Amino acid sequence: MPRRSHDLHGAAPDESRTALLLIDVINDLDFPGGDRLLAHALPMAHRVRALKQRCRDAGIPAVYVNDNFGRWQSNFHRQIEHCLEEGVRGREIAALLRPGEDDYFVLKPKHSGFYGTTLEILLESLGAQTLLLTGMAGNICVLFTANDAYMRDYRLFVPSDCTASETEEDNGHALRQMQRFLKADITPSDELDLERLPA
Repeated sequence: MPRRSHDLHGAAPDESRTALLLIDVINDLDFPGGDRLLAHALPMAHRVRALKQRCRDAGIPAVYVNDNFGRWQSNFHRQIEHCLEEGVRGREIAALLRPGEDDYFVLKPKHSGFYGTTLEILLESLGAQTLLLTGMAGNICVLFTANDAYMRDYRLFVPSDCTASETEEDNGHALRQMQRFLKADITPSDELDLERLPA
């Protein structure tokens, strides 16, 4: 089969062999356990923000891979607006990690960023072969996305300080699973040498 064009109807995206994925960081955390997740996710968000800036400086694009939370008539911009409203549990995280105009986004209906989404097409258009996975929950949506990425032969980095779950035990277990079975590099973000990643 001939390789599909990278030109998406004249709107070709960036080209980078590495992409940063921010999974479910625009999240109102309005569910049982959301308060427990917030306690771990807020410190994580500061580290993800710093990593995102470093990636931007290195020419690595950011892709927001976000659940639609069953709101089929919504879109990503409305999700951002909702999460930035007063009184929303996840507001501070959404404010810290609010996407920029040149960031990409993909809405997902289930746990994996690849299931029923355009993520694979976008990554192919970028030319990405290496993925930096960040976000929440580490033991659910990050893990499921990493699993599907591994089956598609992506090289995986899951910085251990850039994922969060409801408990440190759950997060640590998920990281060990990704390291052992998905060959993920779980080096903390501040120790990652982005210059050595494929650009």
